[in-house]
Amino acid sequence: MAVTTSTVAESCAAAKRAARELASAPTEAKDAALAATARLLEERAGEILAANAGDLADDRAARLSDALRDRLSLTPARIEAMADGVRVVAALADPVGEELEHRTLESGLDLRKVRVPLGVVAVVYEARPNVTIDCAALTIKSGNAIVLRGSSYAERSNAALAAVVREALAEAGLPADSVTLLPVGGRDELGELATQEGLVDLLIPRGGEGLKEAIKAVATVPVMYAAAGNCHVYVHAEADLEMARRIAVNAKTQRPGVCNAAETLLIDAAVAEEFAPAALAELAAAGVELVGDERARAAADGVEVAAASEEDWGTEFLSMKLAVAVVDSVEEAIEHVNAHGTGHSEAIVTGSAVAAEAFTTGVDAAAVYVNASTRFTDGFEYGMGAEIGNSTQKLHARGPIGMRELTTFKYVVHGDGQVRG
Repeated sequence: MAVTTSTVAESCAAAKRAARELASAPTEAKDAALAATARLLEERAGEILAANAGDLADDRAARLSDALRDRLSLTPARIEAMADGVRVVAALADPVGEELEHRTLESGLDLRKVRVPLGVVAVVYEARPNVTIDCAALTIKSGNAIVLRGSSYAERSNAALAAVVREALAEAGLPADSVTLLPVGGRDELGELATQEGLVDLLIPRGGEGLKEAIKAVATVPVMYAAAGNCHVYVHAEADLEMARRIAVNAKTQRPGVCNAAETLLIDAAVAEEFAPAALAELAAAGVELVGDERARAAADGVEVAAASEEDWGTEFLSMKLAVAVVDSVEEAIEHVNAHGTGHSEAIVTGSAVAAEAFTTGVDAAAVYVNASTRFTDGFEYGMGAEIGNSTQKLHARGPIGMRELTTFKYVVHGDGQVRG
């Protein structure tokens, strides 16, 4: 069984021991573990889907929105995509040992700055079982051990997936405790994980503001928040309106329950009357609940748009709901985004290089798009194989958290007897 029956402290200590061994493991062994993981995912797909069906049938899951049930759901195609992602990670260059700098000091010392694993990474995440595999693959390849604490909604799915990875690790001759799934507990257990100083080197919470605040209140270990995504699409006055319509609809509806989905559509006043009716009608036809300011409602030309509350502008809906506002300039759009966004992903649709430059420079976010959907902020799409989450912080990583974001560095210095005078 993948879920440990040990205490949180015991599990973290076992992970620390595994991390020391994994840090010096050859690339070939790590890649073998990943290859075995991908193979076992395909071989055990039936068992994994059965576990997931149990999670979906649970009374707790029945209370989830359609978008959140979609996040929880696994399909044969999604399991195949997980296996493909693991293989992509295996094919990437091993970051461990990468030389970042090499020079000779005035003292004659030979100094090299080399990339090394962080050690033990702990991840707390909500109802997305694929995160179990994404996190495990990235930490194995980057030489880190991982302690996973998933959602009660996905307890059976996560256990089945973690068991696959632990079996693959053992098959490759690596410590199974390199991947540990904690039993789902309450806030006390979460607080215990967040205070494992000396054992946990980095904690990454993936979830809403409630999870973020709960960890902020108690954490004594370093934390990197894979935080909420209140993302915007701004249709500039010089936009190709057909392109803008496609981008806005995709950013909102392609998968609304994820952090890089758009939550607010900003429309320049110069094109509002031309753009809004057709675009909002298509969004409404797709099942999107629209709320907006007075000017957006007036430009809707009969499409139902309810009055937006002040709270709507700062809300990550994670559902088929979208706030719409009309702005007078790119400067006003930037001001709105910076006031209400979470620093995740923002997009401008424009044919103006000047407006694009103003937006990409002025908006404070991890990813800023010109003429593309916000849905591309993703480790797999960025060529990282997978991601542990998207960081909206600026230290030590920003945007998709991939292998290199799970490493630090050390200085290795060689001399021939130098002493400092």
